[in-house]
Amino acid sequence: MDKNLYVVLMAGGIGTRFWPYSRNAKPKQYLDVLGTGKTLIQSTYDRFVPLCPKENILIVTNEELADITKEQLQLGDEQVLVEPMRKNTTPCIAYASYRIAKKNPNAVMVVSPADHLILNEVEFQNTVKRSVADAKGDKLITMGIKPTRPETGYGYIQYLPGSGQLKKVKTFTEKPALALAKKFIDSGDFVWNSGIFVWSATSIIKALEKFQPEIAEAFEEASEKFFTDEEPKAIQSAYAQSKNISIDYGVMEKADNVYVYPSDFAWSDLGSWGSLHEIKEKDSDRNVVQANAMVYETRNSVIKGSSDKLIVVQGLDGYLVGEFGNVIIVCQKDKEELFRVFVNDLKAKPNGNDYL
Repeated sequence: MDKNLYVVLMAGGIGTRFWPYSRNAKPKQYLDVLGTGKTLIQSTYDRFVPLCPKENILIVTNEELADITKEQLQLGDEQVLVEPMRKNTTPCIAYASYRIAKKNPNAVMVVSPADHLILNEVEFQNTVKRSVADAKGDKLITMGIKPTRPETGYGYIQYLPGSGQLKKVKTFTEKPALALAKKFIDSGDFVWNSGIFVWSATSIIKALEKFQPEIAEAFEEASEKFFTDEEPKAIQSAYAQSKNISIDYGVMEKADNVYVYPSDFAWSDLGSWGSLHEIKEKDSDRNVVQANAMVYETRNSVIKGSSDKLIVVQGLDGYLVGEFGNVIIVCQKDKEELFRVFVNDLKAKPNGNDYL
């Protein structure tokens, strides 16, 4: 077990594409989406426990979700870093990096979303160990997943040819159209971007100083108050000064010391109803049924609801039919962009927050 290894789980998202199952008060990382008896954040936490001391696992989330995080993971205040506002992944990673570096200047960090599915956990843990060894030099490493299909919902990383498992990154591409995704697959030098990163605390801070100097300066200043009663106030100020930017745009696409580890540990970002349908067990008509349901002439659909209500479905292909508390939804499951429309339209309604 590596005492210099720290794990940062990013758990501040609200899972819009999983609405109405994922709600503001309980986003998808705090739900047992897969029906395993564990929530996604609990599964993610447990995946890292064999790799480093438990106290080295930190969760970054927002104020509204701090209590549920501590409750589900049985953690104290010192392991839950509270963001005062949502500003995407760069400020989140900056906060964790400066805090970890202050405690342990020799730290190597793994940064991971809290809500992804990884099926082959032993292979994943071995990949992390190999990446940690490589990250002790001045490398920013991301884990790439060898693609199994031309998926349009994921980002892609192109790497340069070379010997060894670790590859130098050439380009990043966000969610391509299907024709381009097919070209990526055919070329053989693209992987999916998992959003899981490995680097030393000093390397990522150096990159932040170079490419996001305002954010770096804000958190450098805040770090003087870390581990004191004044930390929350200092973090409030740092976030107020930080722009809303992802780590991919903010650092990874700009830096020249970025490497990718092409991996195949069976991964899904579980970002949508379509991705849940893909990985869950299906009946003979390719339906995922997690409900008290009667299903007729229906294919490729997800039917989800509580056991005390009967759902009768007939004549659908590729739909989500769901009953989630005060919301009933019937829509095409693969039209991910529509879920953002639903949520944004609700925000504009006088009582819309009741359903978010």
